Amino acid sequence: MKTINAGTESRSEFTVGGQDLASVYGSGSLPVYATPAMVALMEKTACKLIEPYLEAGETTVGIAIEAKHLKATLPGMKVTCLARLSVMEGRKLVFEIEVSDALSMVGMARHERFLVFSEAFLEKAEENKKACAR
Repeated sequence: MKTINAGTESRSEFTVGGQDLASVYGSGSLPVYATPAMVALMEKTACKLIEPYLEAGETTVGIAIEAKHLKATLPGMKVTCLARLSVMEGRKLVFEIEVSDALSMVGMARHERFLVFSEAFLEKAEENKKACAR
């Protein structure tokens, strides 16, 4: 992986749709932006940030996320996600992430990802699958 400077940012815009609701995800009963959907947007934005720095055969996997969902968002509303790399420690990357609508912050998170080699990672996963099937 190429070196990424702390403070490097990526931004994504997203319009909340009917498939993104707590009532659809099963994470609640109301037709508002689901926390799992917001967390997925946060991870996607972090991945978008590091994608240009990956070498052939490399990828990252999420290993931790501590998220707070601060405000309800209705379908049709646009949110903006900003991911900022705060720390790169060897193969571990730490991000500070914010999701906002036009007026205020909707959510925030601290997210950790780990650099892996795709082929070796999938081989280990396959070994685990076989061991679980015994």
